[in-house]
Amino acid sequence: MEILKPATAGTLESSDAQITVEPGEGGIALELHSSVMNQYGRQIKATVLETLERLGVENARVTVVDKGALDCTLKARVECAVFRSCDKSQANIPWGGVIR
Repeated sequence: MEILKPATAGTLESSDAQITVEPGEGGIALELHSSVMNQYGRQIKATVLETLERLGVENARVTVVDKGALDCTLKARVECAVFRSCDKSQANIPWGGVIR
């Protein structure tokens, strides 16, 4: 999927994450801010990158502001932000069908 415009999903509440995707060039540029960076930073990064790969996103700038979200929440937020950026969130999409 190609990122067409900036889009955001999620909140800054506890146990959630705010994901912003923007068009980019030359691969995935990931910026991560987390209240649990020392404990889970590598896992958060891996989850976000894996989700982007499954969605077919090859070029994007992604900003993650994590407030202790679980992996399933991170996957859902990334999926939603990507679909919003492609104007596909209004289409008949089987939410969660891409993520396994």
